[in-house]
Amino acid sequence: MIAGIILAAGSSSRMGQPKQLLDWGGRPLVRVIAATALAAALDEVIVVTADADAAVAAALADLPIRIVPNPRAAEGQSTSLCAGIAALSAGVEAALILLGDQPFVTAAIINALIDAWRDRRVPVVAPVFAGVRGNPVLFDRAMFGELLTIEGDQGARGVIARDPTRVHLIHFDDERPLLDIDTPEAYTRARRLLDV
Repeated sequence: MIAGIILAAGSSSRMGQPKQLLDWGGRPLVRVIAATALAAALDEVIVVTADADAAVAAALADLPIRIVPNPRAAEGQSTSLCAGIAALSAGVEAALILLGDQPFVTAAIINALIDAWRDRRVPVVAPVFAGVRGNPVLFDRAMFGELLTIEGDQGARGVIARDPTRVHLIHFDDERPLLDIDTPEAYTRARRLLDV
């Protein structure tokens, strides 16, 4: 089994409104990310939200996903990553970590990472978009214990950098998946790209 974990518990402080709920082609952004994950070859999809975030839960209503509330979301991204890993089913062999604000990640990108992991069984598979390493990143079960030790407002970047020999990179020419929507300006730029 391979699970997808969508980190969608951020406070959106730089955006000034919940970016998970921004309109993206007529749907809330978080629903678009979840639908992409569901269209890929993942066996289960988990969305980590801020504790009791009814609006995000409503945006995901009727999708076959599992919502995991994170009561420690204000302490930073690491707590959401840990909440997602801790919630995985016992049979999960690898987990793909997706960010809830990168709508240009496609099911094809996710599937390429999954295929590389199935072929090589490496600890980490990560994408490189137009020469820059990005997200989502797939972690073998052997890495889960290390991921659970991350603290503060950071993701798995330090774990990935700790030993580059554990990381298999997949190269893509498209740079759009690098765009995350953290500010109103980034949202405006992303919307322009959506219309291209």
